[in-house]
Amino acid sequence: MSKSALRSLLLNGALLISLPGLAQGGTSQKSPQYLETRWAAINYQLPVSQQEPAFARLANEAKAALQAKPRSAELLTWRGIILSTWAGVKGGPAALDLIKQARDVLEQTISIDPKVLDGLAQANLGCLYYQVPGRPIGFGDKEKAEQLLKQALALNPNGIDQNFFYGDYLFRRGRYTESVEALEKVLAAPPRPGHEAADNGRHKEAKELLAVVNAEYAELKTQ
Repeated sequence: MSKSALRSLLLNGALLISLPGLAQGGTSQKSPQYLETRWAAINYQLPVSQQEPAFARLANEAKAALQAKPRSAELLTWRGIILSTWAGVKGGPAALDLIKQARDVLEQTISIDPKVLDGLAQANLGCLYYQVPGRPIGFGDKEKAEQLLKQALALNPNGIDQNFFYGDYLFRRGRYTESVEALEKVLAAPPRPGHEAADNGRHKEAKELLAVVNAEYAELKTQ
């Protein structure tokens, strides 16, 4: 599998958060808030050429944080997100190993607290299952992906990320009208306090994807 193909597996496999910058501080670095802040800064402020080593460092920080709190569902969620995004920019055979690690971490997260962060773990895990190839290359499973995405939506029906991933999944499955409905929910959702930059970014992605969905659906209807 090519590097570009592996990168595309998880281009949207992590959720958008606020973008406060790249500065590193003190002990608060190891909190879930620190991890999400650093994740967003790397993902949206660094050039792609610099992201892979930055995500590698952040993954190690998340691992160190979990040594002190091994059953923290929030920390585990963010380690899973970081691993999946790191895989997306790393490419090559090693990327699939990172993806599998992310899956295992997110599954552990859900077993500890199935309601953590209003379905963030389920949304990310569902994204893995619909983007990763099936056996023998990977573990992709469209039915399991939909089950997980619906669990995430049950916890946060109007969630921007939950609806975006579900809309993307539905589009890939050729379920255009349902995809449009989910993506319109993303665009209708107001930005969350403290996450305005992240939500604006997701809104932009949803708008772009919605245009693709509508174009392909219109073309399909003319055939």
